Amino acid sequence: MEIKCNEEELHEARIKAALSAMPSDEKTEEMGARFKALSEPIRLKILMALSVGELCVDHIVEAVGANQSAVSHQLKTLKDNKIVKCRRDGKNVLYSVSDGHILIMLEVAKEHLDCNE
Repeated sequence: MEIKCNEEELHEARIKAALSAMPSDEKTEEMGARFKALSEPIRLKILMALSVGELCVDHIVEAVGANQSAVSHQLKTLKDNKIVKCRRDGKNVLYSVSDGHILIMLEVAKEHLDCNE
């Protein structure tokens, strides 16, 4: 059974507003991929560690309590999804969050969890 709005004008305005808020299919797919990349707990820990600034893999390994291989694999996923970036400094490769918006999202998520305790 399909339910329709009684007021056709209101119905059309709400549909128009919903459509104008909708990003393109390409952008929606990209957002989904990034959220999927954020959904792994070790990746979240890596991002929380990187919230203090640039870190090398050894520092990240210590901070998240995982082995080097696992951290490197997760960093690759985060890098492939443009969530982290890296730069070489001599023999070290330093990782950082590529977009401050990611850190804001994580902070909001943490605050949300804290409010619901």
